Amino acid sequence: MKSILSITLILLTASLLNAQSASAVSAKNFKKLSWLEGTWERTNVKQGKSAHERWEKDSKTKWLGFGVSLQGEDTTFLEKLSIVVENGGIYYIADVPENKAPVLFQFTQLSDQGFVCENPTHDFPKKIAYKLEGDRLEVQISGDGQAVDFEFVKRE
Repeated sequence: MKSILSITLILLTASLLNAQSASAVSAKNFKKLSWLEGTWERTNVKQGKSAHERWEKDSKTKWLGFGVSLQGEDTTFLEKLSIVVENGGIYYIADVPENKAPVLFQFTQLSDQGFVCENPTHDFPKKIAYKLEGDRLEVQISGDGQAVDFEFVKRE
C-alpha cells in the first residue's frame, strides 16, 4: 500500500512540475513571434481585390492583429486576431463575423520562422500554420481534407 501511495505521489509531483515547465517554456517561446510585427500584404488575391494582415505587440503576453479583405475600397471581410499566453499555453484567437464567439486555436509548434495552432473541435479551419520564408509569409488554414493557402509580403 505504501509503494502505491509513493508511486502516485511521485507521478503527481512530476505532472505538476511538467505543467509548470510547459508554462515557462510557452512564455519564453512567445518572444519568437517578433518577426510577425507589421503589415503583411496578401499577394495571391483575385484581380480587383486586396487583403492584408497587421500585427503589433500589445504586451509581453499578447499580440493584437486584424485581417481585412477589400474589393476596391469596400471592406468585404474583417477579422480581429490575437495571440495570447494563457493557462500555460499560447493561443491564436480569431474573432470573425460568422462565429458567435471568438475561436481559440492552441499552439502546437512555435519556432523563429513560424507556428502551427490547432482546434480539432472547430468546423473549419481546424489547423492554422504560419511560415516565414525570407520576406514572404505563407499561411495555410486546413481541416477535414481541405486547405486554403494565403501568401503575403511585408509592406515597407
